[in-house]
Amino acid sequence: MFDIKEGLNNLKSYIKIAPEKPGVYRMIDKDGVVLYVGKARNIRKRIISYSHINKLPKRLQQMVSRIAKMEFVVVENEARALLVENELIKQFTPKYNILLKDDKTFPFLMIDIEADFPRLSKYRGVKKDKNRYFGPFASVMSVNAVVDTLQKVFLLRSCRDVSFKNRQRPCLMYQIKRCSAPCVNKISKDEYKKNVCKAIDFLEGKNTDIQKDLSHAMEEASKKLDFETALAIRDRIRSLSVIQSRQNVEYSGLVSTDVIGVALERNIFAVEVFFIRSGQNCGNAVYFPSQTQDADKKDVLEAFLSEFYTNHQPAKEVLVDEKIDFEFWQRALNTRVVHPKNGNKYKLIQFAKNNAVDAIRRKIAMDGSVKNNLQDFKDKFGLVKVPNRIEVYDNSHNQGSYAIGAMIVATPDGFDKKSYRTFNIKYTANTHDDFAMMKEVLRRRFDKLTIDNKPDVVLIDGGRGQLNAVLKALSGYDLEGIEFIAISKGPERNAGKEFYHMKDKDSFELEYRSSLAFYLQNLRDEAHRFAIGTHRRKRAKSIYKSSIDEVEGIGLKRKADLLKYFGSAKDVAEASMDDLQKVEGISKKTAEKIYNYFHN
Repeated sequence: MFDIKEGLNNLKSYIKIAPEKPGVYRMIDKDGVVLYVGKARNIRKRIISYSHINKLPKRLQQMVSRIAKMEFVVVENEARALLVENELIKQFTPKYNILLKDDKTFPFLMIDIEADFPRLSKYRGVKKDKNRYFGPFASVMSVNAVVDTLQKVFLLRSCRDVSFKNRQRPCLMYQIKRCSAPCVNKISKDEYKKNVCKAIDFLEGKNTDIQKDLSHAMEEASKKLDFETALAIRDRIRSLSVIQSRQNVEYSGLVSTDVIGVALERNIFAVEVFFIRSGQNCGNAVYFPSQTQDADKKDVLEAFLSEFYTNHQPAKEVLVDEKIDFEFWQRALNTRVVHPKNGNKYKLIQFAKNNAVDAIRRKIAMDGSVKNNLQDFKDKFGLVKVPNRIEVYDNSHNQGSYAIGAMIVATPDGFDKKSYRTFNIKYTANTHDDFAMMKEVLRRRFDKLTIDNKPDVVLIDGGRGQLNAVLKALSGYDLEGIEFIAISKGPERNAGKEFYHMKDKDSFELEYRSSLAFYLQNLRDEAHRFAIGTHRRKRAKSIYKSSIDEVEGIGLKRKADLLKYFGSAKDVAEASMDDLQKVEGISKKTAEKIYNYFHN
């Protein structure tokens, strides 16, 4: 137990010396553990609020009782306070802070406006000043839909620069009227730049005159009896009309808006954020903050704003469903923060809140199902406890080539994809031997076993032989508390009729199509999917390398020159003798070697 009076007295002693400036404060216990990190426009006024102990929820009363000392960081403004607070929360993960697991990166649409013929592309990563970015989009599918629209209406290129510079005839995108083929001068630089500007206006919601301009251009083409051009422009107008018809009336007029709704149900908080750009819904994302005991929606919303917008660029307007310190947040985020009470913006907030409620209900249903399956897993398999970490292993190779091992991790919260691992098979001479490969993978994994990453269950895709091979390979390791299980298909190799194998137990089946059987099949299938995907990427990369590298007389420089000229290994393989000789440093003899290699 902690003495509330002692903690309160410690807090009050620091109130006397707390700065009356914007900054960040840390509450620390007697062992030096950071309990809480907070920010404020006025640090002293903010921590005074903690001295009114009876007005605090139990969670914060407990925090105050543990305070031994406090530390302060004074900063120049609210925006800097936001950054420092977020850095310290990530560093210390304090017990009493509401934490947001924000590991999502959202894709953007990028236009490299400084290029002679700017290109449309999807982009993730650090933004550079020379380019224009539009987004974020909640998914790659959302970006692809916008790229598809821009190609149909504005005929902008999406090909890579290397391919663009070396192309000698229009590609398929020109043939299907998705590009104006600037690569072969089918459009002038000035005309193309006009299309780029119109596309940017469209993305920024300034698209009132675009349809009018296209209609005028179609009429002009018709007057000149250029019916082919007129028909092409008509198709572009139709594409634009389809997009405009899809726009929701609630989104009209919203150029750049984030809509944030917070919901609480059965002691679970969810935060739903919708991205509205240029009158279109660019998708949504849901978050489930942790350490929210006794917190209210306002606390959760402010914690979300703090962590989310430290990692993501805020829209020009942020709609929220709770009253907060708007002056502070507008300065900190350098954007407009609004709490609408009526109209379309209010409807959007309610829409976001309803989606957050639905997300909580889905999570409860899914967590309940997983919880029941894990309890059933413990009972049916005679496990010591309900498993908290399950590791599933699988191998993949192509007739012994490009062999890899894969490990996926499942927890009560679902698949922990950050903990997934792949193992390139290094020490197994015979990569046709699945037993030997599995032994290598498990040894390498258990060489890095720690208390923090120790599994409760290891699930192996295989039969009794695989299980025995793994147990023998790991005989020198500390396996206490770890249960090893192999899962193999039955005689008919039919999903749902798997056999399960454990040490010192007879092999057995689960009830056909039971919930637990489906759950374990899902774990095995996820490991198989991950292993196959990794194997295919490795094989594709190897094929890409060998397609040029294995040609006699082709070193790194010549390979670079060929790729720079043609754009890809595939284009090199398809090139004629004459085209190959146009590459600097490629003689007729070398061109013959390359040509013969790919055409024989």
